[in-house]
Amino acid sequence: MKNLVERFLRYSKIDTQSDPNSATTPSTLKQFDLAKLLVEELKELGLEDAKVDKNCYIMATLPANCNEKLPVIGFIAHLDTSPDFSGVEVKPQFIENYEGGDILLNKELNIVLSPNDFPEMKNYVGNDLITTNGTTLLGADDKAGIAEIMTALEFFKKNPHVKHRTIKVGFTPDEEIGRGADLFDVQAFGADYAYTIDGGELGELEYENFNAAGALVTFNGRNIHPGFAKNKMVNSMLLAMEFNALLPANERPEHTTGYEGFIHLTKMQGDVEQSKIQYIIRHHFEQNFENYKQLMSLAVDFMNQKYGEDTVVIQISEQYKNMRKMLEPVIEIVENAEKAMLQAGVVPIKKAIRGGTDGARLSFMGLPTPNIFGGGHNFHGKYEYIPIQSMQKAVEVIINIAKI
Repeated sequence: MKNLVERFLRYSKIDTQSDPNSATTPSTLKQFDLAKLLVEELKELGLEDAKVDKNCYIMATLPANCNEKLPVIGFIAHLDTSPDFSGVEVKPQFIENYEGGDILLNKELNIVLSPNDFPEMKNYVGNDLITTNGTTLLGADDKAGIAEIMTALEFFKKNPHVKHRTIKVGFTPDEEIGRGADLFDVQAFGADYAYTIDGGELGELEYENFNAAGALVTFNGRNIHPGFAKNKMVNSMLLAMEFNALLPANERPEHTTGYEGFIHLTKMQGDVEQSKIQYIIRHHFEQNFENYKQLMSLAVDFMNQKYGEDTVVIQISEQYKNMRKMLEPVIEIVENAEKAMLQAGVVPIKKAIRGGTDGARLSFMGLPTPNIFGGGHNFHGKYEYIPIQSMQKAVEVIINIAKI
């Protein structure tokens, strides 16, 4: 696995941030920089049909090297990194044989990665860590997943005596902005089931996620010169504050964990005349999810009864569903991943994703796709890091799943 880290470093230094404000696919053309490199490398590994389409989706096939007719398996990761933090000029740093204390990421800026803030770091004492230099994200989400899939493919090329089923590989753009599965051609991909290699800590195995929706709430006020405003002015910003106060304060993300859901205020802008606020609505259980949406609609009705019709307008848009519904009928593919982890000496950590995944949408598109760890921590920011040993275990798990 000596090429694993080299691959990851090569990929992480290519800026592939996606852009939520773009209407194109991919949202940024620079994602093609990594895509074209990967197609060349896939062909060098013997996946002769490797190609990238006009929308920056990569697909490739490693044919089976046995005569048994077995289900075709897919491994999927995404090209883009989060727009939440800079991915330009990533300069990874190495901490060999981590001893368990603080890590000074950047002396000039006094940026410290500390187990006091991130206690899970203590799980990796003795491991070799790759960190940021404190000025960018690292890109382990999901370039670690890409490097791990590529290294597993290299293993099969160098060990033709190891029998494996047909393997399909897919790399997608724009996952970080929720569009990774938008133009994914499940039929062309040709797998019976797949795994996204896009999880976090060592051992993560996920086949549940949030039901998700977005809400845009518009407040229509009336702007009058403040000197003559009595009984005339309606301040839309105050309406927005009043509306938000109607929602349960203890069901915000900062107060919830595990299977608990939340209503999260993500953006607000406005003036006296008109204000707009945006929310994301999340819950693992479908009835609770529907209750959240109904609660917000009832709050709108209350405000309109108080201030007049169409004072408040809400638009709720569905985003994705909990993939558990689609994976329970084929739960053996989750069990196979669990066995593959145990074979690699990894303790499976089965838990629900407090977020979304390409696999959720793909599962509802006819491609059952649970999620497996890539090994990274603290994604989307300057404190991101990944233990090399976790990456190596991810490669072993991919190999074990594909082996016969």
